[in-house]
Formats: sequence, structure tokens, C-alpha cells
Amino acid sequence: MATVTLAEASKLSLDMLIAGVIANVITVNQMYEMVPFDGIEGNSLAYNRENVLGDVQFLGIGGTITAKNPATFTKVTSTLTTIIGDAEVNGLIQATQSNITNQKATQIASKAKSAGRQFAQTMITGTGASDTFPGLIALTPASQTLNTAANGEDLTFERLDELLDQVIAKDGQVDFLMGHSKFNRKYKSLIRALGGTTADDVYELPSGKKIMAYSGVPIFRNDYVPTDQTRGTGTGLTTVFAGCWDDGSQKVGITGLTARDAAGLRVEEVGTSQTKDETITRVKWYVGMALFSEKAVAMAPGIKV
Repeated sequence: MATVTLAEASKLSLDMLIAGVIANVITVNQMYEMVPFDGIEGNSLAYNRENVLGDVQFLGIGGTITAKNPATFTKVTSTLTTIIGDAEVNGLIQATQSNITNQKATQIASKAKSAGRQFAQTMITGTGASDTFPGLIALTPASQTLNTAANGEDLTFERLDELLDQVIAKDGQVDFLMGHSKFNRKYKSLIRALGGTTADDVYELPSGKKIMAYSGVPIFRNDYVPTDQTRGTGTGLTTVFAGCWDDGSQKVGITGLTARDAAGLRVEEVGTSQTKDETITRVKWYVGMALFSEKAVAMAPGIKV
């Protein structure tokens, strides 16, 4: 008599299911936990940057004072925008398919993760158009952008030194170097080429994780930094950043912005759809970014990876 087949027996059995969802949509951004946020009132923050200092002069006895020019300033406005998405779950699915994994909670958590990823991406590549906020590429002025080779160039220690020297807003304190993981690999190659030397200069994050550092400045891996940039005939290039965070004074550095009375990611129960058996939960974040001093960031575009 033939024995029962595995295929037939499996019809009467249930596969083991691990509760929850395995994270598979992952982009490494080690710097995310370091970004400071300021809560603001209203939907924008206005501040004045120094443009030209009032002039002075040396004056001898009986001389005429000609230093009459006043200081001038440039008014800058950083505006909040909204990152938002609705989690809609069918009532029957929630009622009958949530014994192991809560369907509604899973969808809300996924929307929250997407919101965080959207901010992290926009923090680098945002243009300020289409209801986004400007990211570091758009915020870095030409005066803080290194004049790298017309068709791209290899990473060098000299370029990193020059990049660090550009960040002077916080009395020369540089809080980060940042680039794609491909940049990190190029940096490690430079270290190895020194001969018998390893990249043992490390920085410990608040979470306890340790990352590489250069001249005491932590090097953050951020895979939201693009590696498909072009420069002249060069392709497949990336940008390396250096910068400093604002210290809370709203004068010196980079900071994230959020609504003071509605800070952070918010989850709002919209209710039941009028036309479908679905509950709607809204996940939203009122967010933006400010660069108070232009001397708080510098970038080196056109780096070969």
C-alpha cells in the first residue's frame, strides 16, 4: 500500500509562520540618529544671514571718518511641508487575518517607516520643488562647493582636508563627513595604501555603534547620497559632504524643522470609509530643514567611486 505523499500531507498542515514582517526594504543612513530638530511656530522660520559687515577704518589725528557703510543682511525663510500617507485596511481582513500579525498595525508601521525614509532621502536630494524641502545638495552654496576636476576625480586625503577646512560656522568644529558606502570603501582603500595601516580612528554614536572617523570627524555612511552623478564626461560620480549641526542657537548649523505643537510623526485615526468597509489611519509629519550659516556645510562633487 502506497504511503501518503508529502504534497498530500501538507494540505492538512500549516506552515510555521514567524510573527511580524522581516525588514527587506533597507537603506543605510548612520547619520539619521544624529539630526537635531527644532520645533517652530507657524509654517516657516525666517532668519537673517550676514551679507556685508559695516566698514571701519584707521584714523589719524585730524583725519576724516569715511567708514559710513552699514552692515547688510540676507533674509532667508525655511518652510515646513507635509509627509503624509493613509493606511487603509479592510474590515474583514482586520477581523479574520490578525491572529498572528495585526494587519492594521503592520500597515501603519510601514507608512511610518516610509515617512522616515522620505525625509532621509529629501535631506540629501530635495530641491524645494513639488512641495518638498531643499536638501543638502540644494542648500550648499557655490562658495562652499569644492572646485573638483571637470570630469570627476579620485578621492584624496587632500580633498578631505580641504572639505573640512570649509566648515567654519561653529569655530571650525566639524560634526560629520558623509558619503555613500562606495565612498567609505574608497576611503578604506586610501588607508590601506599607506602600508600596514588600518582605519582604526573610530567614533562612537549615542546608540553605542562605532563608525570610522577621519581627523577625529565621524564618517557617516548614507546610501541616500547619489552615486549616479555626471560631471563633464565623467559618470557614476558621487558627492562627499562635511558639516556641523546647529547647537540650538539657530545661528550656526544644520537642523531639521518640525511643528512645535505637532512634533514628530503623528498617527491620526480618520475613521471608517463612507463607501467601503475600510478603516483609514493617517500617518503624517510636518517637517523641513534649515541651514542657518552657509559656512556650516561644504561638499565635494564629482568624486569617482
